[in-house]
Order: sequence, then C-alpha cells, then structure tokens
Amino acid sequence: MEFRVLIIGGTGQVGAAVVRAMLAEPSCAEVVMVNRKAASLIADQRVRQVILDTASQQFSAEVTKLALGMMAHDEPVYGASCVGVGIGSRKWSEEELKALEIGVVGGFARGCYAAGSARFALLSAAGSTAKSRIRYVRVMGLKEETVQDIGFKHLAIFRPGIIGGNAHTPGYLAWLGRLIPGPFGTIEQDDVARAFAAEFVGDSAPNGVVHLNNAAMRERSRRLS
Repeated sequence: MEFRVLIIGGTGQVGAAVVRAMLAEPSCAEVVMVNRKAASLIADQRVRQVILDTASQQFSAEVTKLALGMMAHDEPVYGASCVGVGIGSRKWSEEELKALEIGVVGGFARGCYAAGSARFALLSAAGSTAKSRIRYVRVMGLKEETVQDIGFKHLAIFRPGIIGGNAHTPGYLAWLGRLIPGPFGTIEQDDVARAFAAEFVGDSAPNGVVHLNNAAMRERSRRLS
C-alpha cells in the first residue's frame, strides 16, 4: 500500500536521513517537508517543501489544511517529527527549547491529527522523562507527553542514544558509545532513519504508544536493509 509522509525537521541531520530512507521505499508516494524557510531538496520528484510560519497562531490549522490536501490522493498520510537541537542549543533558555520542542512539534502533531492521520512518528532521546533534573531530558519528556496526549491511534516514539554519523556528534563520543551496551550507547543515524521508514511501510502497526530504543530501532532497520 502506498503512503505519503508529512514531516517537520526534515532539513536537520536525522531528518534529512529520514527523508532519504522514505524515498528509498517504493511504497512512499510523496514526502512533504514543512520548513520555516526554503532549503535545498533531494533531486526526487516525490519530495517537495511547504514554507509555513511555525510561530503563527494558525500553524496547526495550516498543517491540517496541508495534510487534507495530501489525503485527496486517497492514500494514507502519516506524520513525522524529526525536530532536534544541535550544539547551538546549549545557549538556549529552557523556554526557548520548550517553544520549539513542545510548541512547534505539538502544533504540528495536532495539525496532523485534526486532518485524520492515524500514525505519527516522534524523534525524542534515550532516558527522556518530564521528571528529570537535566533540562534537555526534561524537555524531551514534556514533548513526549504533549504528543501522547493528542491521541494518535499509532504513535511511535524513537529514543536513540548517541547518534553516530551525525555532524553534531563528536567522533570520539560515537566511538566510546559503541562500547556502551543498551539504550544509551551509539546507534548509527542511518539505522534511526530506516527505523522511521519501517514504521510506515506495510499495513500493520500496533495501536497505542510504542517506545523504540536502540535495539528496537536496529531490528526495524534490518527489515528494510
């Protein structure tokens, strides 16, 4: 069954890898990237970008309108958020992080849900919890809670540890992470990307919320290798 994907954060390191992984699947009919400003696109006729003001009060409504237009092709439309923060975010305040990770991502997810999207994939991080004393981990946990509360029929939350092959991950850190077993160790960026694609390929997906750690993402990635 063919499907279409509406994605935010597709210009980032992980997001761009996810877009490539989606386009590698013949059943993916289209990838539409929601961007704040125009960006260079992969040379594939199935990918396009739509520029939206993520700070606008109408952002969610605009996402809904966009998703409904995609659904006119009578193929399911799935939502994906690969929004993440890089090295520069260390200088951000917690409120600035929340504005992006909770405000923008939450608005995007609500827009997808209002249009009738049944599946949503969310990039988070290992160990995320709203109760953490660590700012980044706490904000990721709050983001997860925000999207869970929306009520998607199928919600997959991806919680990678150290992401290898990512420009924001120092090489020595990725190397050390490969010595660490479990969810906080290193996972290759392409494995994360293929796991996202695997979430949408095929007709079956578990109802409710599924949390995917490094091992689960690698297993899903192998389905598409």
